[in-house]
Amino acid sequence: MPKMNIVEAVRAALRNELKKDKRVMVMGEDVGKNGGVFRCTDGLYNEFGSERLIDTPLSEPGIVSTAIGLAVNGMRPVAEIQFSGFIYGAFDQLVSHAAKIRSRSRGRYSCPLVVRAPFGGGIRALELHCESVETFFAHVPGLKVVIPSHPYDAKGLLISAIRDPDPVIFLEPMRVYRAIKEDVPDKEYTVPIGKAEIEQEGSDLTVISYGAMLKYTKEALEKSDYSIEIIDVRTISPLDTETIIKSVEKTGRCVIVNEAPKTCGFAAEIIARINEKAFFNLEAPIERVTGYDCAFPLAKLENYYLPDEKRILKAVNKVMSQ
Repeated sequence: MPKMNIVEAVRAALRNELKKDKRVMVMGEDVGKNGGVFRCTDGLYNEFGSERLIDTPLSEPGIVSTAIGLAVNGMRPVAEIQFSGFIYGAFDQLVSHAAKIRSRSRGRYSCPLVVRAPFGGGIRALELHCESVETFFAHVPGLKVVIPSHPYDAKGLLISAIRDPDPVIFLEPMRVYRAIKEDVPDKEYTVPIGKAEIEQEGSDLTVISYGAMLKYTKEALEKSDYSIEIIDVRTISPLDTETIIKSVEKTGRCVIVNEAPKTCGFAAEIIARINEKAFFNLEAPIERVTGYDCAFPLAKLENYYLPDEKRILKAVNKVMSQ
């Protein structure tokens, strides 16, 4: 079984689906001959040709609106946005059209579209490259939002997303694109959308995270003496509330780590669901470790913005001391 990083796992998933289903096509800026800005599609152009790997003009509204038209008419397009911070121009197409086609047509049409985008900070990029915009899309009924945290899930979740009959926003944590390598089967497999994973079982505290933050959260928690259950949500819409609630009912304490801004970040939604369903099981108020309510900073200030070991352990110790 080969070891892959997330870039290689994404490429493997795309190759699998391009081979399996002639309706699948990949489109975006430089995804063809150049293999994508992070080389996720490297080699696929030579393998599948210019009608399946399509280099588009630099126009995110054009990429997404064209992909929606293709999806409604029977294709399975995978549209790449070079960085999630460039997706705003296509927001109207995704929210007003892709997300509403099934309901607007009373089920006569669906929109089997995947929009892939690297997201999150930690790579010292320029402005508009490092936003964590997941909550924008999780708020929209009709859109699924998937965020893999490691290579095995990246392949299995992307295959599931491509086969899904409805639009999926697939956010790839670019900070760990090549930072994690693990065994990934050559054969096809799927990871279900809407099912969280318990990365580590514990009894004292539940810690919830996703994307790149999962790796750094796990590394920080290695320095804690508590028995900590770690949950990777994997899909924030739909969210696997059941797994989260069962864990909090067991441990009675919870910390949530994500790098998006605090106000209206997805940690707030997780807290709300825990309060609704497991409030009387809590032994202490829930803590969230997040980014700050400001624009994502340039390179020299990234480390001050992103949740780090010190902030994560401080939250853990605060919850456990109450």
